[in-house]
Amino acid sequence: MNPKYSQMFEQVSLPNGISLKNRIVLAPMTHMSSNPDGTVSDAELAYYARRTGGAGMSVTAVTYVTPNGIGFPAQFAAYDDSFVPGLKRLADTIKQQGSKAVLQIFHAGRLTPEQAVPAGQVVAPSAVASERPGSPLPRELSDEEITSIINDFGEATRRAIEAGFDGVEIHGANGYLIQQFVSPHSNRREDRWGGSIEKRLTFPLAVVDEVNKVVAKHTKLPFIVGYRFSPEEPETPGLTMEETYALIDALKEKNLDYLHVSLNEFWSKPRRGEADTRSRMEFILDRVGGKLPVIGVGAIHTADEAAEALQTGVPLLAIGRELIIEPDWVEKIESGREEDIETVLTRADQERLVIPDGLWNAIINTPGWFPLADEK
Repeated sequence: MNPKYSQMFEQVSLPNGISLKNRIVLAPMTHMSSNPDGTVSDAELAYYARRTGGAGMSVTAVTYVTPNGIGFPAQFAAYDDSFVPGLKRLADTIKQQGSKAVLQIFHAGRLTPEQAVPAGQVVAPSAVASERPGSPLPRELSDEEITSIINDFGEATRRAIEAGFDGVEIHGANGYLIQQFVSPHSNRREDRWGGSIEKRLTFPLAVVDEVNKVVAKHTKLPFIVGYRFSPEEPETPGLTMEETYALIDALKEKNLDYLHVSLNEFWSKPRRGEADTRSRMEFILDRVGGKLPVIGVGAIHTADEAAEALQTGVPLLAIGRELIIEPDWVEKIESGREEDIETVLTRADQERLVIPDGLWNAIINTPGWFPLADEK
């Protein structure tokens, strides 16, 4: 291995005592390839088996904790005990590769497709539609429903424990339900769940507390609990860095093992509210202040790009699209073959790279998402 990449392969100890073999995390990537009944498919297992050997920790594609919380076609579920056997197959597949297996859990809220839920009943903190084209007007959740969903996050965590996962990641990013409660765009409530930023944090903090309560009850072993968030929104009103700092300050006081920042580009700058020219990641690292590990992410493809990102002091680095393009990314760097790393897909690569049909079709039909060439 080239010594300039040695930092990548240092062990990382999480607050709960679990040790990761290196600083690289397989980022959660939706693959839209589950069975029609919401169980994990053989194609998904093959996908994970192919690309989880190198990473110290692997975060699965997100699973939904409530029947009306689905976010994508062909998504696997975790809202009932009947899903545990499939989840166990997934956890076993990842762990057999030597990676820690973390199940990402969520409710899609107002981003749930209308056709995917009974009578098109899309729900959200408030009856405010997303600004994404074609978004439905959601129904406002009742206080009782909100409490029930918090419980559902806990039950999904119990199933993750029973399935043998090493942890769960609470998905509070990318505009889904947990972020919808934090955001002034989607949360216009005036009860205990909304209003000031402190009240808008009530739901996400209650989910964290419920997950931790379930972990304490159902396992004596160390179990990873992480939280993912998006630092800003483009909408007006929308999440600002200042409101994200309030979220970070609250999460730092909870029993969490890491914070995972959701960004398309690691070095992206704040949209508003910051005078200097540092990246969002650098501002966030300052705010966390070393209280718990942070996972950075965003358009990291080469070994040099990863090494440069780690120079910010970020303890962990999630690789998403690049581990789809190059499943042996970690192993090639570790064995001094970084020059052999592929950074572009071709249209002939699906079978060779063990990419499920749902994900492959999304890659091919979403211009600009992946670097794509007709041939090498």
